[in-house]
Amino acid sequence: MATGAIGGRRILVTGGAGFLGRHVCQALESYKPSDIFVPRSKDHDLRQPDVVRKVLANYKPQIVIHLAAVVGGIGANRENPGKYFYDNAVMGIHLMEEARLIGVEKYVQAGTICAYPKFTPVPFKEDDLWNGYPEETNAPYGVAKKALIVQAQSYRQQYGMHAISLLPVNLYGPWDNFDLQSSHVIPALIRKVVEAKERKSPFIEAWGTGSASREFLFVRDAAQGIVLGTDGYDKPDPVNLGSGYEITIRDLTNLICELAGYPGEIRWDPTKPDGQPRRCLDTTRAKAEFGFVAKTSLRDGILETIDWYQKNKAAIGIA
Repeated sequence: MATGAIGGRRILVTGGAGFLGRHVCQALESYKPSDIFVPRSKDHDLRQPDVVRKVLANYKPQIVIHLAAVVGGIGANRENPGKYFYDNAVMGIHLMEEARLIGVEKYVQAGTICAYPKFTPVPFKEDDLWNGYPEETNAPYGVAKKALIVQAQSYRQQYGMHAISLLPVNLYGPWDNFDLQSSHVIPALIRKVVEAKERKSPFIEAWGTGSASREFLFVRDAAQGIVLGTDGYDKPDPVNLGSGYEITIRDLTNLICELAGYPGEIRWDPTKPDGQPRRCLDTTRAKAEFGFVAKTSLRDGILETIDWYQKNKAAIGIA
């Protein structure tokens, strides 16, 4: 499919009301699609093939951007390995198959950095994706998403389907999930630090040793990358979306404490898992193929996220 895919097209965005999806829908607007449809999970269970079939029949999209996922941090992954495997696999499998059957012009799916092998050489290159098994705590989720890359490639090969796979690194930003039972590291730390500051607590507790490193991508940058890929990329190879900046969890925690103005102690709990030792992406393919380069620094992004959380925590159900 030629570049310039978005203008004038009817686009369906699964997960479009969620954390990443709402930013993707905003970014799509500047490309002037004819319509953007967002099926809500409370009304449409995309794990059910008949529901997927009805959604596509009703909306008749020309482009599908599949962002809907069942996700969480290390703790949530450890508690729900079967659910995270099944829900993510069947949603993607059914949606791509039904999209193929109705002749969708382009299918875009967001994968996950959790698909990479546990000891992938840093920075992670897309060609290393199949050189080992993912880190154990999130392997079921990662393998489910990895299988959807194979589905996209095989559908392209057999049916000529214009399906692409984009692999965003750990995201953060406004509208993130701040529920401590299921959140990822940045929103969890922001909530812990802000609450400790408000309570004047002398310390916070943090998981693991702090030695693991991660790369983080501000959600608006990720949304822009997904839209650029939708509009201008049409090859079978998956593409990393990242910032290219790596930081240890210990340094990240110190940074959040500094930016939130919290002076207390950080107590590390080494009985909790660190997860994958390192995560940092090679982002040269995204830049070369569709000109994506992240623009938001980690410091600026965290400042904005802290500010958003403090202003909106009541609205998102946090007292």
